[in-house]
Amino acid sequence: MTVHDVQHHLSPLLSPLGRAYGLLMAHRRRLYETGRLRFFSPAVPTVSVGNIGWGGTGKTPVTDWLLDWAEAQALRAVVLTRGYKAHPPVRPYLVDAASTAEQAGDEPLMLARSHPASRVVVDSVRSRSGAWAQEALHPDLFIMDDGFQHQAVRRHCDLVLLRPEDLTTEWNRVIPSGSWRENADALTRADAILIKASPEAFAGLVPHLESRLGHLGVPVFGFSLEPTHLYEVGGSATPASASARPAELLCGDYVLFSGVGQPAQVETTMENFIGTAPTRHYRFPDHHRFTAEDIRRMADQGLPMVCTPKDAVKLSDIPMPDSARILTCALKTRFGSTWNVAESFPLWWETTWQTLASA
Repeated sequence: MTVHDVQHHLSPLLSPLGRAYGLLMAHRRRLYETGRLRFFSPAVPTVSVGNIGWGGTGKTPVTDWLLDWAEAQALRAVVLTRGYKAHPPVRPYLVDAASTAEQAGDEPLMLARSHPASRVVVDSVRSRSGAWAQEALHPDLFIMDDGFQHQAVRRHCDLVLLRPEDLTTEWNRVIPSGSWRENADALTRADAILIKASPEAFAGLVPHLESRLGHLGVPVFGFSLEPTHLYEVGGSATPASASARPAELLCGDYVLFSGVGQPAQVETTMENFIGTAPTRHYRFPDHHRFTAEDIRRMADQGLPMVCTPKDAVKLSDIPMPDSARILTCALKTRFGSTWNVAESFPLWWETTWQTLASA
């Protein structure tokens, strides 16, 4: 039985506790909004990429897209992140390509290696890391990773990510009765809402968008993650052959492994991209720290192994058996469906940025 199964089964008992927790978080928000709790106010535009609940909304891919955009504009971007399960040697900790996943956390390390022109700073106290980065790194833009509830840093734009189920079975189910960290009133702080969903799935959500979010008057954007090519872990992310088909690179059966919040989505994405289902999918907990024994056990299948980029960055310090062949994929964030707005997310963001930069 999963955590969600237990929460739904005990809903009559847990719902009052969820309402109390939601009221507590609302009181905390008012303390920041009225200045009774101190906060750091950055001198440059700051955008928060966060969510209302936990797990699998796509914050890191959206942050990755924003870093791509910033680099294309020759803007110096700094990501402020707590680095979930990270153990940095100092705080604040400036992540670089030589950092380990143990020091930086898997997602911060992946972002730092993918974006050498930007900076990623790990610190659970983001008001401290923000003040340090503003003085030491002179950014043009701050991006707050998982920052929606982190009111100790003032932001100029809140991008709030929802899962499709947040609009249906999980709507307004606050901890401990569900996965939400705040109640639905918190969504009034959102400047835009993003949902990781295919165009078909997004279209099916429209009635819920109208009933749940219509009163907010904010744009809603759908996005998806599309693999572009496979490459060997430890090799170059640049495809050696743009015409090579994934099935040809794997030459038959393969094993999939993942330590992410939504493993079923990973399996569907890989199956569609590669063209065949994995022989086996090893599902590890989100942010799992892989061991040599994990790799040996999977390599014993005698098949090529495929993992997500988030998992791949955690493998560099693990001794590999000679039989192990591990591939990962390059992912691109694609924006498509929209609701309550005529323009696409990239155009909306350009307009928003111009407003923030000129303020």
